[in-house]
Parts: sequence; C-alpha cells; structure tokens
Amino acid sequence: MAIDSAARPQTLMLMLFGDVALERDVCVFSGSVIDALGRLGVSEHATRSTLSRMAGRDLLRRQREGRRMYFGLTGRATAILLDGRARIWHDGAVNDRWDGTWTLLCFSLPESMQRERHDLRSRLAWAGFGPLQGGLWIAPGAVAAQGIVADLGLGAHARVFHARADELTDIAAMVRDAYDLHELGARYREFLDRWDGRPEAADPFAARLGLIAEWLDAIRRDPRLPVEHLPADWPAVRAQKVFRELEQAYRGPASAVAAGLLDVRPLAPA
Repeated sequence: MAIDSAARPQTLMLMLFGDVALERDVCVFSGSVIDALGRLGVSEHATRSTLSRMAGRDLLRRQREGRRMYFGLTGRATAILLDGRARIWHDGAVNDRWDGTWTLLCFSLPESMQRERHDLRSRLAWAGFGPLQGGLWIAPGAVAAQGIVADLGLGAHARVFHARADELTDIAAMVRDAYDLHELGARYREFLDRWDGRPEAADPFAARLGLIAEWLDAIRRDPRLPVEHLPADWPAVRAQKVFRELEQAYRGPASAVAAGLLDVRPLAPA
C-alpha cells in the first residue's frame, strides 16, 4: 500500500502509537515500528529519523531494554492523540446535533501588529472559525475563543460573544460567505476517491493504519458546520460512513496481525 501525500510518516507513527500504546502504559520496540511502517512503504531510514525527531520534540520517550530501544508516549503526545480520538469518534465529520448557537469574535489590530494578526487568524481557522466580514469571525456552537485570545496576549484587542442568528438571516448564505466550502468538501471527495468501494485489503493492518491517518487528516481542520445548512450532497456524510464501515471491517484482522508483529513492554515511570 503506497502512502498518500496526506499520510506523512509522523502521522502514521502517531496513529500506530495511539492504537497500541494510548492509555495502556506500554512502549514499542523500534524494530517493530520499522516493520509496521514498512508495510505502508515507509523506509527504515525515514522511520528511524521520525522516531528521533519525535523524541526530540517531546512526543516520544526512549526506554532501553537490554540491547533494544523502545519508545513510549509522552504526556504531550497523549494529549494530541486524545484530541484526535475525540475528533474521530465523538465529534465526527457530520454536525447533525447543532444547537443553533454561534461564537462570534471581533478584533481590531493596528498595522504594526501584522504578525499577531496572522497568528490570530491561523488559530481561529484551526478552531473552526471563518471570517464573516472585516474583523468579525464566527464558529458554530460554543468555542473557547477567549483562551485563544489570552494565549496570544490580545485580550485588549478582541471581544467574544455567543449568539443566535435572527430568523431573517440566511444561515446557509452566511456559511458560504465565511467558509470555503469547495476546499472543505475537496478533502472528503479525495478521501472517497481513495477509499470508497475499496476491495478487501490484502494487509488489513496497513490498510487500517493508513485509513485512520488519512481520515484524521481530512477532518482535523473541519469547522463542523451544521449539516442542515450545507449542500444536500455534502461529501462528509458519505465519507464518514465509508470510514466507519472500513475501520470496523479492518479492526479484528488488523489486531491479529499486530499481536504477532509488535514487540511491546510495560512503560517505566517517567
């Protein structure tokens, strides 16, 4: 199975550790990681480099057992994986339980704060906000936007509100104005092009790892817009169904492969 451009070695490795080690207090032999990612076409050199880089970034920690080196999750990596798990299994890609509320954030920054403006816009987009007009950004539901503002030290330049749209407001038009629906939908169409109608996997372990990594990449920046105000053929609906059906089909066979492939040990206290 070749790696999709979205599924970089670090993403695949995080998915592997999330599947094997998250909340299990175990570490994985580096040779097992090389064998596992090799099934997805990642070279030994790339895997070793990624292990070293992730350890340097406090995402993995080393544990020596005799002549073997094992790697386990750090607190930082655990937080990232728990967030990813919530996005995949709790939140999902289809927001069909929207309560009708919006979070509004308005800001005004002087020209001398261009870098701060860029950082704020990037953080807002990551949190699901879209620019409605001028310095007004919106996101569906309750979003902890005040924390974003505080983290960037911009409390004096931004205000946060929670509101509902008036009945005269065309919410679907507002969504189209604030978000690039073509770009958002393209991620799901690409996922479907790759996975919809996929024949039975010859290697369910590799297929499942790649499936989860690519699905997380597709949904990680989805603002989870209310589905009732999106186009009737919104591709996330079909894509989520395909993902969940394939993940369930691969899960048992992949676990059987992993049991014979991965060498794990209890993780020593930090």
